[in-house]
Amino acid sequence: MTTAPGPAPADVDVCLIVEGAYPYVIGGVSAWLDDLVRHLPELRFAIVAIKPSAAPLPHRIALPPNVVELVEVGLAPEAQRPRPVRDDAAAAIGAALVRVIAEDGPQPLNDLIDLFTRLDLRTRPGDVLAHPIVFDLIRAHYRAVLPSASFHHFFWATRALFGGLLACLTTPIPRARVYHTISTGFAGVIAARARRQTGRPAMITEHGIYLLEREIEVLMADWIGDQIDSGLAVDRSVADLRDVWMRAFLAYSSACYDACDPIIALYGDNSQVQRRLGAAPERLRVIPNGIDTRRFKELSDARDPTRPLVALLGRVVPIKDVKSFVRAAALVHARLPQARLVVLGPLDEDPDYAAECLALVQDLGLSDVVSFPGRVAIADWLPQVDVLVLTSLSEAQPLIILEGGACGIPVVAPDVGSCREMIEGRSPGAPHGGIVTPLVNPEATATAIIRLLQDPALRDAMGRTMQARVARDYEHDTIIDAYRACYLRFAGDPTAG
Repeated sequence: MTTAPGPAPADVDVCLIVEGAYPYVIGGVSAWLDDLVRHLPELRFAIVAIKPSAAPLPHRIALPPNVVELVEVGLAPEAQRPRPVRDDAAAAIGAALVRVIAEDGPQPLNDLIDLFTRLDLRTRPGDVLAHPIVFDLIRAHYRAVLPSASFHHFFWATRALFGGLLACLTTPIPRARVYHTISTGFAGVIAARARRQTGRPAMITEHGIYLLEREIEVLMADWIGDQIDSGLAVDRSVADLRDVWMRAFLAYSSACYDACDPIIALYGDNSQVQRRLGAAPERLRVIPNGIDTRRFKELSDARDPTRPLVALLGRVVPIKDVKSFVRAAALVHARLPQARLVVLGPLDEDPDYAAECLALVQDLGLSDVVSFPGRVAIADWLPQVDVLVLTSLSEAQPLIILEGGACGIPVVAPDVGSCREMIEGRSPGAPHGGIVTPLVNPEATATAIIRLLQDPALRDAMGRTMQARVARDYEHDTIIDAYRACYLRFAGDPTAG
């Protein structure tokens, strides 16, 4: 455990639990957390930061002064000589660990948390995993469920899963009035543990759906390899090692949702996903991300009515599907040759893909039409933009839609993440602030752009709708106040439980 400079009181108001982000990463969830903490200076925070191993990891973000405690949790067990663990304790822990990957629902993990509470062990993950009884229980489970798989792979997979789980169950955690996790997964395990061991409230904010993200990662992972030695058999319906990983993450998610109230998503569709994954409907709540609209109020209109500008703002990487934008640009140029199109975002994150996009521009004869200025200050460009475009394959809640909306710019975006909710509003029949398109559909994207460029009145009306919606529903101060109210509901009540 490392402690931030300054005194660490016995209790803090809020303990934030985050995996693989703050304070090791710049941007994304880390930036969101840092902004949240800095805008609540009256509250004292502790951070439980989960990282891959115990090895030092440089901090990319300086902790604000109201973070008074930092606990770093390494998931991978350290290479240490194991210390003795009583046989009865090892047997109980090993059986409980196997139940976590063998049974459904939150109860197996909750029982494991309660077991550690009762045993009050001062043990390390490696001590448990090295015990012969635990090894025998893992081997017995392997023989029962995956006898055709490689035991070598199964053993190391369960060691990684159980090692991370045990790290989350044995690390000291700060005493706090409320625990706030930013995902399920291992962070969710710590939130569930804190709720059961301290009796204090726990809550969760999911920016994406961690369980689904891990399932996609596991299904696509080449590091798992072919775990079934099926010879020439065609039937691949039997379980393999991927099922072990996914059952573990499902168990972590179930226990986290069982412990947390409220269960917050950034937009309504993700709330429904949380519900399908087992979250109690009465606990669900939406608190979107927000922006400070004051940053954009002083920007002067710099649009050129004779040469309208269409902009995609985003990284030049495959997930943003920039090629669909380029293909749409060709169709727009054929109908409206006066239009300019630009991709505003870094080209160095995936140089090969960026090179392919530039080659496509050249192949389509658009070198004088579509430009790639690279990383830019968006405040310098937004006043010039007539239509903002996204063609992403996946998004959560893209802030650029809100930033463009604050400037009165209508949006053309695919039906991913919260794009539809931001553009069309949360209520049926609300006015639209742009046009939602199907995924990977340059023709539909081009049609929407052309419609907006050819109809200035529609473009202005949709821009005003976006501007009003952002000011009403996504103002930064309103979002901060929503979290302040959540925290103070518990931090101000010492009996809340």
